[in-house]
Amino acid sequence: MPIHMAKAGPPFSVLDSLGETVRSELDAVQKLFDRELNSELPSVNTLCKHVSRFRGKMLRPLLVLLAGKASGKLSDAHTVLATVVEMVHMATLVHDDVLDDAELRRKGATINHLRGNEAAVLLGDYLISHSFHLCSSLDSQFASRVIGRTTNQVCEGELLQIHNRNNLDLDEETYLQIITCKTAVLCAACCLLGATFAGADETAIENLRQYGLCLGTAFQIQDDILDIVGTESTVGKTLGLDVQKGKLTLPIIHFLRTAPQEHRTLLRSLLRSHESDKVDRIRNLILPSDSVEYASGQARKLISRARAGLKVLPESPSRQILDTMAEFVVTRPM
Repeated sequence: MPIHMAKAGPPFSVLDSLGETVRSELDAVQKLFDRELNSELPSVNTLCKHVSRFRGKMLRPLLVLLAGKASGKLSDAHTVLATVVEMVHMATLVHDDVLDDAELRRKGATINHLRGNEAAVLLGDYLISHSFHLCSSLDSQFASRVIGRTTNQVCEGELLQIHNRNNLDLDEETYLQIITCKTAVLCAACCLLGATFAGADETAIENLRQYGLCLGTAFQIQDDILDIVGTESTVGKTLGLDVQKGKLTLPIIHFLRTAPQEHRTLLRSLLRSHESDKVDRIRNLILPSDSVEYASGQARKLISRARAGLKVLPESPSRQILDTMAEFVVTRPM
């Protein structure tokens, strides 16, 4: 039966309901995740137990499983792959929180806030090393190569973003390059791996990879919008960090390109300042403009492209869910 978007309800309730289609597979992923990270050292287990709270609704494992189910048949390899991509994702979150000095993640304290940057960096490395260890258990080396290439690209995106911190002349093209590497390539890899290991044909694999790429890019644009206009109680993490860290995102880039000169001058001054209320002042300056709507429009275009790519797949509940997931990206609560 058709699956419709929920019009109300708590954040991520839509993903909660969508996950029911592959609930048994997701349960297997969570069990493998916990089993693989089990250590003989209680202190390590304590950190792993805390970081498991960051799993949220497991979007990336969902992409692996649903892409596989929509284009072929699932196998035990999909459980491994879904676990691997979640470990990689968890590692990026832990490292991101260190880079951003974040204190809140999934409405709870970050590892770096609880135990310091040293423990957080090492835990992120621990997650990455376990992901490759688990990936190597598959007979094919294809997945290991895809994951290796993807993690390299994620690091490149982070390095490019650091290089452009406080660059008030950052253009939209470079911004998109940053977020494609930081976020979208992992979503694309999830879909590519899910389809490939389900025995899909080249057309389906490529369209699902593009779906993941567009979905991930739109997700990050929306995340960057939420960093400006969202509320911490709804989004569930520390907001305003992009501004504090000198990271220009799409609404700010657009404002600096299109706003009246006096407003652009004021924004540049605020971005350079160290005033305690700079985030609120920047939010109040940008909100009346059309820059947030412009960024939302770019995200919606990407989602339209992602959904169009699904039409090469046969009609199925899994394809409908992928379509609904794409819509959810640009309608999630602020």
